[in-house]
Amino acid sequence: MNILVTGGAGFIGSHIVDALIDQGHKVTIVDDLSTGSLDNVNPEAKFVKIDIRDESLSNLFAESNFNVLIHHAAQMDVRKSVEDPKFDASVNIIGSLNLLENCIQFNIEKFIFASTGGAIYGEQEYFPADESHPINSLSPYGIAKYSVEKYLFYYHAVHNLKYISLRYGNVYGPRQNPHGEAGVIAIFTKKMLNGSDPIINGDGKQTRDYVYVGDVVKANLLALDYKDSGIFNVGTGIETDVNQIFRMLKELTGSRCEENHGPAKIGEQRRSVLDYSTIKRVLGWEPSVNLYEGLKKTVAHFKNR
Repeated sequence: MNILVTGGAGFIGSHIVDALIDQGHKVTIVDDLSTGSLDNVNPEAKFVKIDIRDESLSNLFAESNFNVLIHHAAQMDVRKSVEDPKFDASVNIIGSLNLLENCIQFNIEKFIFASTGGAIYGEQEYFPADESHPINSLSPYGIAKYSVEKYLFYYHAVHNLKYISLRYGNVYGPRQNPHGEAGVIAIFTKKMLNGSDPIINGDGKQTRDYVYVGDVVKANLLALDYKDSGIFNVGTGIETDVNQIFRMLKELTGSRCEENHGPAKIGEQRRSVLDYSTIKRVLGWEPSVNLYEGLKKTVAHFKNR
C-alpha cells in the first residue's frame, strides 16, 4: 500500500514507518520537526517537512495517490495544552481537519488515528477503563483528541471514510524524547545515565498504564488490515506508579541517585489504566512486552546513543 504517516519523524511514528517499510509498503512522512528528528527518519521513506495545518498539503495528496493515512502528528504535551488551549486546538483539531478534508478530496481509503486513553477518560470512575467509560477529559489535549474522534465518526457516516482510533496508554521505549514534560521514563532514564537526580512529582503514587512502543506498532499494523471502523484502547491493563518506575530504572541504569520528591503538579491525573479486551477480541492484539523487559530495551537504547 501507499501510506502517509504524519509525525513519522517522531517517537511512535518513526517506529511505525520502520515496520511498514519492513512489510514492503511505500511510505511518505509528513513532519514539521517541531518535536521529531531527522535521525528517526527511515531512509527508504519519502520525507516532506510541512505543518499539517498548511493548505499546500493538498499538493502532496494530489500527486501521491495515498491509500491510507496514519496520523501521529500532534501537540502532545498535556500541560502545554492547559497553558495554551488555542494552540493545542489549532494543531490537534484544525490540523486533523485539514488532513480529513484532503482524505475526502483525494479518496483515501482509511484514516488511522493516534488518540489517547489517559487524557480522554480523565479521572476514572472504574478501573480499568473500557471504551464505554464516560469521557471526563480534564485537559484541552484530551478534549481535542476526543473532538477528532467525533469528526472521524462524521466523516465515516457522511463520506464513508473508514477509520480506526487507537486510544494509547502511556507509550514508552527507544527514541522517546527525554526533554520537556512528556515521557517520565525517558526523562528519568536520561537523568540517571547522566548522573543527575530525577524529581518525582508529589508522592509518586500516581499511576499510568505503560505500553511498549513495539506493541503499539503491532496495533497499528493490525488496524491497517482491519476492514471496518472502530475505537480501541491500546494498553496493558496494569497500573504502575511513578515510584515503581523510578526504582526499576535505578536498578537497570545502575544509578546511585536518591529518591527525591518535589511538589505535586496541580491537576495531574491520579490513576489511569486501560481495558484492552476489545482490541484483543476484534483485532487479536495484546501486549507482548512486559514493563521490566521494555524498560531494559529503553535503557539499552539510551546507553547506546
